[in-house]
Amino acid sequence: MSLKLEKLLEQLISLHPKYIDLSLSRLLILLRKIGNPHLHLPSTIHIAGTNGKGSTLSYIYNILKANKYIVHCYISPQLNSIDERFIISNNIIKKNKLLDTLLYIKKVNKGMPITFFEITTAAAFYLFAKEKADFVILETGLGGRFDATNVIEKSLIDIITPISFDHQEFLGNSLKKITKEKLGIIKKTSSIIIGKQKNIVKKEIKKKLKKLNNKNFFYGDKFNLISSKKKLFYMKYHNKIMQFHKPNLFGNHQIENATMAISAILTIKKLGYRIKNKSINEGLKKTNWPGRLEKCYLKNIPVYLDGAHNIDGCKKLVDFFKNKSLNRWLIIGMLNNKDLKKFLFIIKKIITGVIAVEIPGEQNSFSTKKIALTCNKLRIKCIEQNNMSSANNLILSKIKPEEIIVSGSLYLVGKVRRLYT
Repeated sequence: MSLKLEKLLEQLISLHPKYIDLSLSRLLILLRKIGNPHLHLPSTIHIAGTNGKGSTLSYIYNILKANKYIVHCYISPQLNSIDERFIISNNIIKKNKLLDTLLYIKKVNKGMPITFFEITTAAAFYLFAKEKADFVILETGLGGRFDATNVIEKSLIDIITPISFDHQEFLGNSLKKITKEKLGIIKKTSSIIIGKQKNIVKKEIKKKLKKLNNKNFFYGDKFNLISSKKKLFYMKYHNKIMQFHKPNLFGNHQIENATMAISAILTIKKLGYRIKNKSINEGLKKTNWPGRLEKCYLKNIPVYLDGAHNIDGCKKLVDFFKNKSLNRWLIIGMLNNKDLKKFLFIIKKIITGVIAVEIPGEQNSFSTKKIALTCNKLRIKCIEQNNMSSANNLILSKIKPEEIIVSGSLYLVGKVRRLYT
């Protein structure tokens, strides 16, 4: 990242004392000053949920590209660099263009309090309205109802990925409350795709949708994964069995995410857009989503990078590893607003021990001492390390595991990924 862009990002973060402050009023004032670009977007696909938003977005994006459509995407968070959040006309934005846009938005804002996510969202809408495209795909940052992306007034399709506990301090401490917040993105104009949900969540969603006239497609009702083999998977869509190539992404949950994306694509086709059936396989094969059960190596030791940081994400991670008896070690760093104890309790069954690290450059990371104390309570072997370099030296010289998992935070995965890829 350029020094100019890095300094500007620091300035933008300082515009509001809170990193997260869910509201739409500050952003709407700023958007009015730049011509309300959020009201002049191409056909929009809006995605909310707890897990699976990013990979679902990526599948849809790649399938639309395979059909020669031009697509803008707004993604969060990034793994390595802020520019990854902005896909403009099928390409990640050039850093100098992002710098110029953010400087302009900052100038128009005139130092008024606004969160970092709100100001980058304003920049995204400004770019999306200026550059031609057939579709925009928006991923919510947090929640739905008061998420900055939710200033848009209409959408073609709204997608609700699996909902579970996360960010309770902002969204509420029950699944009903969290679901209500996520459903806040649903527009009168949209068709709705609902991913695989817990029963309590599904009931809450059905209660909400009874009051609306939107066409809705529930996982388990209108579409679902039937089975998967080595290279293929089979899904039901409106009582029809369809066969597709398995995506490159590991884990059964990623195939379930693919069924959501395919349902969205087939809905787009029904709305009159040109979609070739063979393009679905092409898009699935081209989809890569770094940091989500991404396999790489430390010397000859397999390393799985996974940004799981909530309980549902941890369960999916555990489900992937069928051989529980391997000498497998977890390198973990986690933000201190997450449920460390429950995460470790769930993952305990598939690991031999833990290497505790702090997330580099992250003030709100659990200390290695706190991770070690939690491991001790759960009777998990734990070794504290000051940094990833010493952790890797320890692995190669003493532990010599058969496999390594790096997890607990997407921020951690993003910071350390370059050591393994």
